[in-house]
Amino acid sequence: MNRLLIPFFFVIHLNAFAQLVNGGGSIQYLRIFEETDDFGKEYLDVLEGSIENVKNDTLRFKIINDLGYHYHTRNLQKALEIINQGLREVRAAGNELWEGRMQVSEGAILLRMEELDHAELVLTSALQKLPEVETWLLLTNMGYVFERRGDLSMAFEYATRTLQLGEKYRDKKAIAMAYSDISNLFWKQGKYEKGVEYGKKSIALFEERGIYDLDYDFTLHVLGNNLVELDQFEIALPYFKKSVEIGEKYGFYNNLSDSHIALAELYIQIEDFQNAEISGKEALKYAELLQNEFMVVRSLYSLGKLKNQEGDYESAIIYLERSIRTATDQFGDLYYLGLIYRDLSSALEGAGQSHEALQAFKKFNEFNKLVFNSDADNRIAQLQTEMDFNQKENTILLQVEKLKRQETIQIFTMVLTGFMVIFLFILYRVFLKRKKYSMLLEKQNKEKEFLLKEIHHRVKNNLETISSLLALQTAQIENQELHDIMLESQNRVHSMGMIHQNLYQGDNLAAIEMKHYFENLGKFVIDSFDATDQISLSVSMEALELNVERAIPIGLIVNELITNSLKYAFPENREGKITISLYQNNAHLYLHYADDGIGMDTKSKIKGTGFGTQLIKLLTQQLDGKMTLSTQSGTEVYFEFHFEKAA
Repeated sequence: MNRLLIPFFFVIHLNAFAQLVNGGGSIQYLRIFEETDDFGKEYLDVLEGSIENVKNDTLRFKIINDLGYHYHTRNLQKALEIINQGLREVRAAGNELWEGRMQVSEGAILLRMEELDHAELVLTSALQKLPEVETWLLLTNMGYVFERRGDLSMAFEYATRTLQLGEKYRDKKAIAMAYSDISNLFWKQGKYEKGVEYGKKSIALFEERGIYDLDYDFTLHVLGNNLVELDQFEIALPYFKKSVEIGEKYGFYNNLSDSHIALAELYIQIEDFQNAEISGKEALKYAELLQNEFMVVRSLYSLGKLKNQEGDYESAIIYLERSIRTATDQFGDLYYLGLIYRDLSSALEGAGQSHEALQAFKKFNEFNKLVFNSDADNRIAQLQTEMDFNQKENTILLQVEKLKRQETIQIFTMVLTGFMVIFLFILYRVFLKRKKYSMLLEKQNKEKEFLLKEIHHRVKNNLETISSLLALQTAQIENQELHDIMLESQNRVHSMGMIHQNLYQGDNLAAIEMKHYFENLGKFVIDSFDATDQISLSVSMEALELNVERAIPIGLIVNELITNSLKYAFPENREGKITISLYQNNAHLYLHYADDGIGMDTKSKIKGTGFGTQLIKLLTQQLDGKMTLSTQSGTEVYFEFHFEKAA
């Protein structure tokens, strides 16, 4: 259903009535019992107060039609006046569709006013103006017309047409209404088990909709009626009580009268005559408020039946005769009229009025034959068979559709599975290819690693060869100064060779672990000067890896420093200690070298050739570093190298 905008003046009702809600600065009308049931008993007053100010034709027609249709549950005469006003407006506007819709509401009101012929004419006229999808409510009310006349076969036929229409357009409300009417007709025929079956189907559909409206309320007591006739009183009672609760919430006087009549019947059956009388009088109260002669007749009949059961035949006769007078000769529902005469016959007989009792029974028999004649029974049986067949056929069609959907799903699943298999196969091929490529890369890396290690090994061997040649040459030199120069050169070559040895022996081909390197280098140089027992070495640092470009220059610097210490810091075989440390801090490397020897006189002339000192300066510049010398206690040299540039 469409939500139509209502002007701002409705805002005064907003907090109290849920059919009028604020939406984007405007007020929206939620159709009562279509889009919402969240409101109180005053909902009709709210709608009535809004009509005067609504200028939009479509919205105005909608509200008038809803107001008139739902007012027929409280005041039939007022409901008819509202619909007649609406009909004048839609005819003046030339709106045939809304004329048809309002005629359906008019027909519903007229049949409850017992103007059955007029109702049939109005509904027939409306049928030509409505699209087929909207005609289910019209067909439902047409069925009520024939039911009131006692023509149950035609009533059954209209109920089956409503059902077919609902199934065609998959309209749950139409299907629920059809099941409800069929349940009511089975109750009148005395086929109570079938009545319960269809009543429960109707209730289930109404509750699936989730809106408790007039027709759901009606169906609750229809199902209860069938259960009472099957002596299932405890099961029936909650249905009646719920029906009364909904009727009181929304002011459904028609349904309240119906429900209290049904409750009175239940209490009569269990011989709770006190509650039966209370319910019967409640039924009469709501029927008179509604000014519905049909409901007044039935309420009086209910009270008369109760008095019969109590044995108060005089009171029973008063209620039943009053019921017949209210019905008049124009009363259309021969089914109920027959029941009234049946009970009146029993009351008259109980009061000793045998002749009058016989006349009343003849009337009952006459009406009973008109309602339950063989033609009608045959027609109803035929319609029931057709309906059951259609239901089974629909079930088969649904099963076929379900099988087709399952087949479609299976085909889709198979196709999807096929694509997945192909996709997984492609993924597997890609995986194998990548694995093969990865294995090839791994093999190449191992080969490169082997070659790199082999290169370092050969460089080391070559440097060792050079060192050995220098050692042989040094052994033949008698000049001490020249001998020392050759020894220093040999140590320098050996310090570089140790770098390459560590590379091919270690796990990391790109970096040297400096603590271990300093220890080995220091041990070698001290041993070359034959000072192992005289000089101790301490490398106080954490493990630190450097690449070859930084390791070789720093190694040569340390080699020169140790050599200088061994040559000049510890004269006359003096014992001493050399300390080395190297650490990294952010983008800088810090090298600290110290010995506890005699120290250096910075003002005296440089001893030896001065090549070692010059080499240290050159290597420091190569590493973008600076050197600081301290000679206060032994000799201490501090180096700071710029890490990034050095790299």
